[in-house]
Amino acid sequence: MSSDATGFTGNIPQHYDQGLGPIIFAEYAADVARRVAADSPARVLETAAGTGIVTRKLRDALPDGAQLTATDFNPPMLDIARTKFRPGEQVGFQPADAVALPFADASFDAIVCQFGVMFFPDKAKSFAEAYRVLAAGGRYVLSVWDSHRYNPFGRIAHEVAGRFFPADPPQFYSVPFSCHQIDPIKEFLIEAGFDDIGISVIRQERKLPDVAGFARAAVHGNPLIDQIRARGGVDPERIVETLTQEYRREFGKDPGRMPIQAIVFSAAKR
Repeated sequence: MSSDATGFTGNIPQHYDQGLGPIIFAEYAADVARRVAADSPARVLETAAGTGIVTRKLRDALPDGAQLTATDFNPPMLDIARTKFRPGEQVGFQPADAVALPFADASFDAIVCQFGVMFFPDKAKSFAEAYRVLAAGGRYVLSVWDSHRYNPFGRIAHEVAGRFFPADPPQFYSVPFSCHQIDPIKEFLIEAGFDDIGISVIRQERKLPDVAGFARAAVHGNPLIDQIRARGGVDPERIVETLTQEYRREFGKDPGRMPIQAIVFSAAKR
């Protein structure tokens, strides 16, 4: 039975980028880009870049001469990211595993990872790799989702999918919210060698102009759809319809209003 939470392939990247991106990712991307650009780094690495939502914000915020390298484990996500840039914008794209980065020591002045750490199979190794490829004086900025308690869109999607498969509930929506405890991330950073650690909890509210469209993306825009299809016996449209009803009950009809919360970490390499 499929339990893979990291395979963003097939049609998933399009639903992710168009349906989820503007609602849950774009504003946090602008925030993290401002944090990274504040130090005017010349060489920037992004891990788990996905469809380039943060990458685009970074390129707009960084100095013109800065070189930006965007990596992701899933090449189909990077295929969409590439379409957001013109030739000559000094952005390189490279498939890469964040726990085994294909770069020399001290190659970058800043590293950014938005909502990616939760998916790394060896989190300690990913922090060690970030430290290795970061130059002295550089900074690592990463973000994770807070818990289901503060992100009801994830909790509701998890619960709705589970109703249809009570004997073997899909687990995708347990993964993105699995790193909400601050201490383990802090310890990973310290053990890797980082210091000057800053932590910010950022609570926002999102407008949902099309609740049904967001519900569709919440099912089709991540590996939940593959987990549903692997189990079989349920039309994914039934899950989308039920999720739409639950979202409208929780957030209101078009336009809905949805609370959302993330945690941003910033750490330096001395």
